[in-house]
Amino acid sequence: MSTSNLVSRRGFFNRVSDGLYGAALAGLISKDVYGASLEGARRSYDLKPRRPDFEPKATSVIQLFMHGGPSQMDLFDPKPTLDKHHGEAYFDKVAADLTAPEGAGGLLRSPFKFARHGQSGTWVSEIMPHLAKQVDDIAVIKSMFTTHPNHEPALFMIHSGRIIGGRPAIGAWVAYGLGSESQNLPAYVVLDDPMGLPVNGVQNWQSGFLPPVYQGMRLRSVGSPILNLQPERKQAAELVQAERDLLSRLDLIHKRNRPGQLQLDARIASYELAARLQVDASDALDVSKESKETLALYGVGEQPSDSYARRCLMARRLVERGVRYVQIYINGQIWDNHSQIEENLKTACARTDKPVAALLQDLKQRGLLDKTLVLWGGEFGRMPIAQFEKNARDAGRDHNPRAFTLWMAGAGIKPGISYGMTDDVGYEVAEHPVSVTDWHATILHLLGLDYRQLVFDQSGLKEKLTSVYDARIVREVLA
Repeated sequence: MSTSNLVSRRGFFNRVSDGLYGAALAGLISKDVYGASLEGARRSYDLKPRRPDFEPKATSVIQLFMHGGPSQMDLFDPKPTLDKHHGEAYFDKVAADLTAPEGAGGLLRSPFKFARHGQSGTWVSEIMPHLAKQVDDIAVIKSMFTTHPNHEPALFMIHSGRIIGGRPAIGAWVAYGLGSESQNLPAYVVLDDPMGLPVNGVQNWQSGFLPPVYQGMRLRSVGSPILNLQPERKQAAELVQAERDLLSRLDLIHKRNRPGQLQLDARIASYELAARLQVDASDALDVSKESKETLALYGVGEQPSDSYARRCLMARRLVERGVRYVQIYINGQIWDNHSQIEENLKTACARTDKPVAALLQDLKQRGLLDKTLVLWGGEFGRMPIAQFEKNARDAGRDHNPRAFTLWMAGAGIKPGISYGMTDDVGYEVAEHPVSVTDWHATILHLLGLDYRQLVFDQSGLKEKLTSVYDARIVREVLA
C-alpha cells in the first residue's frame, strides 16, 4: 500500500469532525433557507398527489387574470348616479387614492349600455355579449377591495397575499399543498401571451420561499410548448429508457449525499418531468385535435380572439389531464384604461369575451365544471371620475383599490348570484366587503385546504398564503 494513501490519527479525527460539523451546518442552513430542520420537515417536496384537509369541491383551477384593473362600473356594476351627475366635481372625495390627481376630472358616466341577463338577472355590459349568455353559471362579487393603488404592489397582493415581492404565488401554494393528479405534466402551468409578458413578469408565478419545484411552468401556446424539448436525433425507445434509468439511479446517489438541497431536488425533478413532457405536453396543447365546432366556439382562427382562445382551450385540455392550477395572462395590462376607455375597454373585451364564455360552456358540457374552479378578475378597479379628459372619447379612469369586481364559477360556487354592493358611484364597498385575503381563503377552502393549516416554516415563522391577516371564507358564494 502506498504511504501517500495512509491517514494519520490526527488527520482521521480532523476529517470526522469536519463531517459532523458539516452535517450540523447543512441542517442549520436547511433550516435558515428553507424553514425547517431535516428531522422536522416534510421529507418530500415533490408533485405527487397529496390528501386535502377535507373533501374538496374543486380538484383544479383555471385563473383568467386580467392585468390592469377592469372597470367595474363599465362591465358589471352599473351606476345610474353617474349618468345623473355626469361631469360634476367629486375630486375631494377620492383625492387620497388617485395616482394621477393632475389629470382628474368630474364624475364620468359609462359609455356602455347595461342589461340584465339569464334567469339570475345579472347585470352585464353590452361589450361582453358572450359572457352575458353564461351568467347563470357564475357568481359575481362586486365588493372586492385591496390595499394598494399601484399595479406592482396590488399584483403581488392578489397573486401572493402581500404587497411585497418574493413570496409564493397562489398556484405554488396549491401545488405545495396538493401536488398533481398528473405526473407527466406540471402541477402549476402558466400560459402567458405570445405578444409579451404581463406587468411584474415571471414574478407573478414564482415559488418564493417554497421549494422551487412548485414554481409555475410556462408552456408556450405557439410552436413547441417548451423550447429544446425534443432530442436532436431519434433513438430506439429501449435505449432511451435505459439512459433514463441510469440517470435516475445516478441522481438518487447524488441526492442521498446532499440531503436538504431543495434547489438540487427541483432541478432533478424538472429534468425528469421534461422527459415525460416530450409526449404529454405536446399532446395536451395540440388544439388541432379539437373539432371544428369547438374551435369556432372559442374563436380560434378569428381576430382578435385567436391567441386568447387557443390558451383557454389549452387550459381545458390541461385540467382534464390532471393539471392542478392553470393561469392565463394577457400581455402588458390591457385593462389599465387611464384614457380612451370607450375604445380600449371594447378592445380588451373583444380579445377575451368569446373565449372566456366558450371555456365555461365547454367545461360544463364535458362535466368538468363540477370539479374545476374558474376565476376571472384583475388586481383592483377603477375610479368613478374621469381622467385625462379632453373630450368624452378621450376620458379614462384612474386606479381604485377600494372597490372592484371579479367572478368565480364552477366547483362549489353558487351559480347565478351577485354578492356585495358598492356605493352610488362605485367608489367604495358599501355592503359585504371581501378582501383579497378572504378570496384566497375561499379558493383554498374549495380545494379542500384549510388556509390556517397550509403553512411553510420559514426561519421559525409559519408562513401562509393568507399571511398575518385575518381571513374569512366567503360562504355566501358557495353552493
